[in-house]
Amino acid sequence: MKLSQNFSLRELTKSQTAERKGISNEPTEEHIENLKLLCTKILQPIRDEWGVVSISSGYRSQALCEAIGSKITSQHAQGRAADFECYGLDNNKLFNWAIENVEFDQAILEFYTGDPDSGWLHMSYNEDNNRGETLRAFRENNKVVYQKI
Repeated sequence: MKLSQNFSLRELTKSQTAERKGISNEPTEEHIENLKLLCTKILQPIRDEWGVVSISSGYRSQALCEAIGSKITSQHAQGRAADFECYGLDNNKLFNWAIENVEFDQAILEFYTGDPDSGWLHMSYNEDNNRGETLRAFRENNKVVYQKI
């Protein structure tokens, strides 16, 4: 099933952990509608500008969230978020372009160290309430810290 011109449902639901552990990662119709909005409003415009977008994590079922230690209230569990990068493009440059050019709820530059290949972006879209929140995530004293930008 196509979610937008260049993104498929399979691409946004594929999980090696789910496959390895035999966990169902099938979204509901509501989650699929949220994924369509995420793709058309955020991922497709980024793809149109920068080329291939590599999704490392999209939709996560409740069971998958529990298996990887993620909160079941995560926007991933609602089909509203994806973690991604564009190989060959500095993730900080991608982050700055995205926050200036697409409507979003959250944009998080995760674990970027200054090395162009480090980290990835987490972006979410919420049709009812896009906050435009921008954050950086990094590890400090073995804890993940989120800092507002």
